[in-house]
Amino acid sequence: MVYYFTSNVVTPSAYVYVGKDKFENEELIKHGWEEDVWFHVDKLSSAHIYLRLNEGDTWENIPEDLVKDLAQLTKANSIEGNKKDNITVIYTPWSNLKKDGSMAAGQVSFHDNKKVKRILVPERENAIINRLNKTKVEKHPDLRQEKEDHLKELRKRDQAAQLARKKEEARIMKERQEKKWQKDHAYEEMFSEENMAAASNQERDEDWEDDFM
Repeated sequence: MVYYFTSNVVTPSAYVYVGKDKFENEELIKHGWEEDVWFHVDKLSSAHIYLRLNEGDTWENIPEDLVKDLAQLTKANSIEGNKKDNITVIYTPWSNLKKDGSMAAGQVSFHDNKKVKRILVPERENAIINRLNKTKVEKHPDLRQEKEDHLKELRKRDQAAQLARKKEEARIMKERQEKKWQKDHAYEEMFSEENMAAASNQERDEDWEDDFM
């Protein structure tokens, strides 16, 4: 089972999800998305909280109010951390999570410790927790299938973008070739037989000078 929450401190609203237990956390670790940011209480047991970033956002620039929501939710989902003041919550991109066979269920480390940020949580703020709990939804998703569908959609979008880019490059190339052709043939058109005849006095009648005068 996975619990889903919505944070409305940003627009569009942020999508947050939490594993019910350490075994569910294993599935979340395995089938996370590149857009996911992982939150956990530092040095204490807690649920794995995930923020799914909106398109165009990055984990380095998550709005302060949203980080605070996630930190409070993480604290509230830690048996020990929920009882303490001045705890630290850490967060990092899902792609930075490191998991090997020697680790217990739900346990992770990091590929790069420099990609781990920390936020101090002085105390529990019930107003935030109550607001988030009102949005709580329980589901039994097929996480593997959801990720496969998501990656398939990303591939389709990437292919469409590549096709559009190739069409634009072809249009620009054709436009350049047409301009080059026009430039290369400008003098040929100027001195074509028709233009030369129009400029020649030989083709004019005998009264052309009178007309000019």
